Parts: sequence; structure tokens; C-alpha cells
Amino acid sequence: MEYETITLEIADTLAILTLNRPEKMNALTSQMRAEIAFAMHEAAKSARAIVLTGAGDAFCTGQDLGDAGSAGRIDLERTLRDEYGPMLAAIYECPVPTIAAVNGPAAGAGANLALAADVVIASESAYFLQAFARIGLMPDAGGTWFLPRQMGMAKAMGAALFADKITATQAEQWGMIWETVPDDAFEAQWRARAGYLANGPTQAFAAIKKAIRGTYGSNLPDQLAIEAHLQGECGRSRDFKEGVVAFMEKRPPAFEGR
Repeated sequence: MEYETITLEIADTLAILTLNRPEKMNALTSQMRAEIAFAMHEAAKSARAIVLTGAGDAFCTGQDLGDAGSAGRIDLERTLRDEYGPMLAAIYECPVPTIAAVNGPAAGAGANLALAADVVIASESAYFLQAFARIGLMPDAGGTWFLPRQMGMAKAMGAALFADKITATQAEQWGMIWETVPDDAFEAQWRARAGYLANGPTQAFAAIKKAIRGTYGSNLPDQLAIEAHLQGECGRSRDFKEGVVAFMEKRPPAFEGR
């Protein structure tokens, strides 16, 4: 696929997917959703970590209401099922770690696209906005699933009903995102975090994702069994052997992702 609404850079073990409609604040179109889903699958074939970020001053301001006609004519049910669903699944179910580097406003579906990533790092000037109620809608694109799990029922309900801006600092304090970084240090920080993941024990990271997400539908005995199984797989990896040798030799490990 030739990308027209995004860019995809893969260098060594790190992929950077940039939403690239800065003149529209990276608002989502049908084509853009298809390109994101395709690029995520392509990047995961060779990269060991993937970053999603936005070109220009915004991360993503949600659905482009001018795409495929006006808001009154768009088939929201079909669009969410057939276009948003595959895009969000490609991010959330990605086999390698993902970071959303939120460089500016993340509104509507754009906010929830960011929350689909494993880790969200935001610039200090960024904000999150569940803007749906302002136009007579409810949060979608996974918002009703992500929000209560990441910041609790009370904050999630208020964010959805009042559609207030949530600053990056508030989002961090409420447990909605991992960290907020001053604007002048933002890119250096997310690149450092991404580099760590891209050169880390990839199989262990995949097990971490699977085990932690499995807790939503698991009791303690089931979770202990999942941990035992996944840890057994990690223990048979080359990276575990390298980690132990590096620890004994008092040097940084050179993980291969295997």
C-alpha cells in the first residue's frame, strides 16, 4: 500500500507511524483508518516497537465530519464496525509494544486511538477531549471500554458527560496515561522510551501485555496459571539466557527479541 494520509518509517527495530494530515489536525478519514490498520500489521512484521504520533500541532482530532458526506449522512454503525474496529484492533492487539506519542490535541476518536496503545506519553501542552456529547453522540472508538479501566468510573463518566478538556497533566495524575513531558523534551523522551522497547526482550513484553490484559476476565487462580505458562515460555527464550548472563557479568544485556 502507498500511504497518502500517514507516513511509516522503520529503522532497525523501531517503527514510527505518523498521522499525516496536519492541515486537518490529523482528523480521521476512511482511507486513513485503512492505512493505519495496514501499516500496523506491516510494521509488526519486522519492528520490535511501534510509535504512533501526529504531524504538525495535533495528534488527532477524531472523525473528519467532512469525509464521505456530512455528519447527518454518515453511517456511524457501519463505520465503527467495519473501519474503526479493525484499526483499533491492529493497535491494541499488536504483538509488539506500542507507544502513542501525543504531541497535541487528542479529541474524540483521536483520544481513544491514543488510549489503544500500550503506553501513552504526552507533551505538556497536549490535551484529551471526549468531545462526542457536544454533537449529540456518546464516546466510541473504544472510549467506553478504555476510560473506566484507566481512570476509574467517576472520572470516565464526567469526561464523557461534560466533554471537558483533560490536560496532559491531569491525564497523568488520573492514571489515564503513563507520563507527561515538557514540550522541549517531549520528542527526546518518547524516542528514548521507544528505543528501550525496540531493543528489549520482545517475547517478555508480549507476555506482559497478554498477562496484564487477561486480568480483566480472570480470577487469581486462573491468573497464576497464566503467569506460570507465560513465564515458562519466557524462561525458554534466548533473551532470558542473555539476561541472566549479562546480570552475572555485570553488563547491559544485548537482547535479540527471541
